[in-house]
Amino acid sequence: MSTTSLVLTQLLLQVVGLAVSLFAGLFVLRFLLQWARAPFRNPIGRFVMTLTDWGVLPLRRVVPGWRGHDLSSLAMAWLVETVGVVAAVLIVDAPLVEGGNLVPLAFVAGFLEMLRTVAYVVLGATLGLVVLSWVNPYAPMAPVFEALARPFLQPFQRMIPPIAGIDLSPLFLLLLLQLVLGLLASFKGGLLGFHL
Repeated sequence: MSTTSLVLTQLLLQVVGLAVSLFAGLFVLRFLLQWARAPFRNPIGRFVMTLTDWGVLPLRRVVPGWRGHDLSSLAMAWLVETVGVVAAVLIVDAPLVEGGNLVPLAFVAGFLEMLRTVAYVVLGATLGLVVLSWVNPYAPMAPVFEALARPFLQPFQRMIPPIAGIDLSPLFLLLLLQLVLGLLASFKGGLLGFHL
């Protein structure tokens, strides 16, 4: 492969990866906002609803909710991630295409990517909560970050008391999320035989 085609392949992979990450992240964020009972009457909530209604609303006819949770949002995130894996494999012309087992592996890899997206959304919400708690705890977006991060922080807060009035639970959650992200990337690389 020439240098030019290699650069174009990498550029195309980055564009596809960015688009997949954006849309899968929005679907995951929609699910987590509903799961955490976060307020939707804010710019983030309206933005997420507007950009995801096209996929979630039709899918609700096929994918029912479960215990009040909107599983169609997660299903859309999984589908977007799976399409992204298939596109990336086709772009790099991986040997999986000839083996005939691309679709099942892509669904498993897409599920792992969806879990990574969940971890990234929780990581972003936790960082947002930490920054706002120091800079402006009464910012209009603070309740959204609080609702998203709080269920994941509570187990650590029960085990780790504040030190000199400083809550260290976000630090431990961020470390755990980094570990999870690394493990999921390794699983996906082992599954596909290469890293995308």
